[in-house]
Amino acid sequence: MHWSSGSNFQLAKKFSYSSSVITSLLLLAASFCFIAGNSLLSLLAQNANNGEKKITIYSSTANYSLPITERNGLEYVGLLELLEPVGAVNAKVSGKKWSLHFKDVKSEFTSGDTRARIQKNDVTLPANFILENGRGLVSLSSLTTLLPQMLGVPITFHDSARRLFIAGSEIHFTAAVNNTALVFNFTLPVNPMIATEPGKLRMVFNHEPLLSALNALTFADKTIHSTTFRENNGAAEIEITGSGPLFAKFSNDGRTITVIPAPQAVALTTQPGSNPPPASQTVASGAATPKAGAEVKPVFAIIDASHGGDERGAALTDQVAEKDVTLAFARHLMQELESRGLSSRLLREGDVTLTLEQRANRGNTANASVYICLHAASDGNGIRLYTALLPAPLPASGDPKKLFSDWNIAQSPFLQLSHIVETSIAAELSNRHIPSRSLMAPLGPLNNITTAALAIELGPGDAGVSDLSSHQYQQEMASYIANGVQAARAQLEAKR
Repeated sequence: MHWSSGSNFQLAKKFSYSSSVITSLLLLAASFCFIAGNSLLSLLAQNANNGEKKITIYSSTANYSLPITERNGLEYVGLLELLEPVGAVNAKVSGKKWSLHFKDVKSEFTSGDTRARIQKNDVTLPANFILENGRGLVSLSSLTTLLPQMLGVPITFHDSARRLFIAGSEIHFTAAVNNTALVFNFTLPVNPMIATEPGKLRMVFNHEPLLSALNALTFADKTIHSTTFRENNGAAEIEITGSGPLFAKFSNDGRTITVIPAPQAVALTTQPGSNPPPASQTVASGAATPKAGAEVKPVFAIIDASHGGDERGAALTDQVAEKDVTLAFARHLMQELESRGLSSRLLREGDVTLTLEQRANRGNTANASVYICLHAASDGNGIRLYTALLPAPLPASGDPKKLFSDWNIAQSPFLQLSHIVETSIAAELSNRHIPSRSLMAPLGPLNNITTAALAIELGPGDAGVSDLSSHQYQQEMASYIANGVQAARAQLEAKR
């Protein structure tokens, strides 16, 4: 699964204001970015890693990020949350003792102590273990001591960038200039966020375990001058500089990215005194957008098939892209919900590119009882259910006339309802003996949705990866999910 790129550093209108006002504010913001001479995408990329601190973990089964907790001047992370995506794990508390059982490995920690026990071996940690509300926290400096013994495999931890690699999960790349084109070849498919500004192109890898032996390369080329590799706050970045605007295109199923001089931009002409048209007024063909003047009927569920268009998502097989599976699965789910009397609508109906901000805006203006975002992954099996893991809210301004709430935590008033839907679906899957896992993650656009919201990741069944493109398998999973949503209908509609 590759989560879509985007930024949460925006402001959302309080819910008592109309969607037209929200749209006007967004258009105004886009116009400002246009006038300032920078693309909105470039601004989003510049802010992508300026938020809360995070650690990113890369493994053969999952790549994921977790928030950092600071205690006593040190950085900590939840140990159970770190291990959960890579294997079966459970924990229990007895007084100051915290016991953890990961696969066949048993560990015991004591709150406020640097001593721990893994299997029958005593371990000394570089910082105290912390137990908070049943949650076990270990310092980042402890990970190189704990994880190899728990996982049974070596790890590599880039502590300054907070990037942790488990058992050879790294992706490497080469770069070479050929006829004014800079060609990157990666050992596995990648899906970075692309941002451009005059003379510069940036590729931000939030989920790929990208590594480079060289931090910088220079080229004897008049168009493309250099490339620089950096790591920071759980992400990697490649920056390319040149003599003019640059453009990136993907090939070889996401294993090759070619950077070339950008095509000549079409000049925009405006009448004296008029504002240039904002880019956000462009509507992608195939997006599920109501026609002008048409009555917008309320829907119970808005279904968001992730990725689409230029953003293909994960390469599930050599021939199957995540964006195609999610759209087909979304259609099955809509059919199943409709058959149960739950009116539904697809957020995208075709192969189109949508930003996270567009998805959040359309999801919120639909005024649905529940927003469901669909993903697919070739690893693991069964279903993963995600709800938002929200950062701490910004300090209150004390101004009673404040008209905005934090876009990054817009989901906050609805999070309990999101958990109700998640629990209902998980119970249905359990009754059907379908493997499932419930997780929380700081994901856009879940954090920005102003109704019950969850992401559902479809994994393979007993037949393996081929299940992901099987209509029968998709229909079966969609039916179970629809049953779970229907079971939560009364609570969803009561909060509508």
